[in-house]
Amino acid sequence: MSDQYIYNYDDKIKVLPAWAEELANKYRSKTANLYILHGNIRDFLPHERKEGEFAFKRVQDYISEILFGNREIIAYYDRSKGITFCEQHMEQRYLAEVPKFAVSADVDKGDYLSNDPEKCFPYLEKYFLSQISEEKRVKGRKVLIIDFAEHIVPAGELTRLSDTNTFCVVTFSRWATDPIFSYGDISIILLTENLSDISTRLTGSPWTVKINVPFPDAKIRESYLNSREKSGKLLLENGLTPERLATITSGLNLMNLNLLASESYENDKPISLEFMRQKKKEIIENGAAGLLEFMETSYDLSHVSGHDFVKKRFKNAARAIKKGRPDVLPMGYLIAGPVGTGKSFMVNAFAGEIGIPMVKFRNFRTKWQGETESNLERVLNILVAMAPVGVMIDEADAFLGDRMGGEGDSGTSNRVFAQIASFMGNTEYRGKIIWFLITCRPDLIPIDLKRQGRAEEHLALFYPETKRDREDLYNTLVRKLDLDIRNFSIADLFKKYDYEYSGADLEAVLVRAKLLAAMADRVFIKREDMEEAMSDFIPSANTNEVELQNLVAVLECTSKEMIPSRFQKMQRNKIMNDIQELKALLGER
Repeated sequence: MSDQYIYNYDDKIKVLPAWAEELANKYRSKTANLYILHGNIRDFLPHERKEGEFAFKRVQDYISEILFGNREIIAYYDRSKGITFCEQHMEQRYLAEVPKFAVSADVDKGDYLSNDPEKCFPYLEKYFLSQISEEKRVKGRKVLIIDFAEHIVPAGELTRLSDTNTFCVVTFSRWATDPIFSYGDISIILLTENLSDISTRLTGSPWTVKINVPFPDAKIRESYLNSREKSGKLLLENGLTPERLATITSGLNLMNLNLLASESYENDKPISLEFMRQKKKEIIENGAAGLLEFMETSYDLSHVSGHDFVKKRFKNAARAIKKGRPDVLPMGYLIAGPVGTGKSFMVNAFAGEIGIPMVKFRNFRTKWQGETESNLERVLNILVAMAPVGVMIDEADAFLGDRMGGEGDSGTSNRVFAQIASFMGNTEYRGKIIWFLITCRPDLIPIDLKRQGRAEEHLALFYPETKRDREDLYNTLVRKLDLDIRNFSIADLFKKYDYEYSGADLEAVLVRAKLLAAMADRVFIKREDMEEAMSDFIPSANTNEVELQNLVAVLECTSKEMIPSRFQKMQRNKIMNDIQELKALLGER
């Protein structure tokens, strides 16, 4: 085998992307026969022919033309089209040779190119093996590229697979370990978007090489946009350049960009920043199958009342990001505190402060075996492509699960937990993917996710303690809700109605006062409206639950400055004993 054929058959080639270089190296080393390419495989793949000049190919064409030079025998298979070949002469040669291997003259010639793998794979295997000559060693490489592999070797227990799927799993496992395939230069390449969609018999095998094809980076997106601009098929609003557009389209692949540029060109409507922002949101949410939700925010940390220590931490992080120092940021944050303290709002305000997109995880779990892992893999790939991005997981204690798993879920919870924990701990994404685990019960989040290298910065929010804190919160909420307040002091009312207000409580009271004003045909709130709303308000009766949430948040604090004064002098053992008593009172174990 000549190395030049794998990737340097044309001396104009500059450099291969990392995933293609990995495939080339593994191929040249003859360490494997079976490869699985996963990730961004439904895209145009860039091939740099000259400095800064790219051609864009489908994945099958990229492998055939760029990596193998359309030489020797390159066959394709998918469940829809059956067997096809890279070049017409390859198919003609196959059809001329393969009848020699038919068990009888009555064999339907359609079986040679059938979409039924049980019919066509045995013929293709015999044909490949027949091209190995002892005298001439190897006549040339033989490559079978199988698209939509998840439809013939799907994830799931082997006993639950169809006979055809089982046949394919066994066949690929045999091919992967057959020394004759290595000797004969026979390679099988499976294509799938999500690795978790493929049978673990293959993905977990040491004989299988798994290669991720990433989303295009800013340089590649810019090159693609430049190529469209040179052809006169890219319309941009005045002041918007391909370079600027490339920087704001993280998370989109070249196929997405092509569709947006074509839509703009056909409608003779230049692309604007607002158009791209909205389209990016739609494409990513659709691509994530509704598993990610963009968090829109018009707030920053100036809209947050109190919590000075936490705001200071976030402001320092924002400055680090703006100075280009993501290496000093924590991998993630654990935001704890009782209900109504504004934990989610704090995270949204931080996103507005730094100007990066913020997404929220939605429920990716399903009752179908294998689909949960597939959903999660899709979401994680999108997050990598979107970086830098903030990821908010609300009610993290219930959302993430733990290593123990759930009864009767065939180990899904365990695998999902391990998948998330491994991804969160990948330091390659420090400052690029920032995690925010929000919870009222940090004690229920496994230590694996709270340790250093994952959600390593622990912050806690509490109800306002002092008169000044309450008044600051009130003034902040008035500004947030854009209320018109007329001629009264809130201090007197707080003294009269002396409750432990959470931010959510006080916001609810203000909205009630606004409703009372509206019913009186006024656009402004008078003292009478506010007093009626406050006198009618009944604080939460779940005092034990709130106290438990306070105490477990105190235990998570890594700085005394965050802790309310009434808890600062409490011994840790006393706090832990109180927590156990409250749990027993609430019927928890």
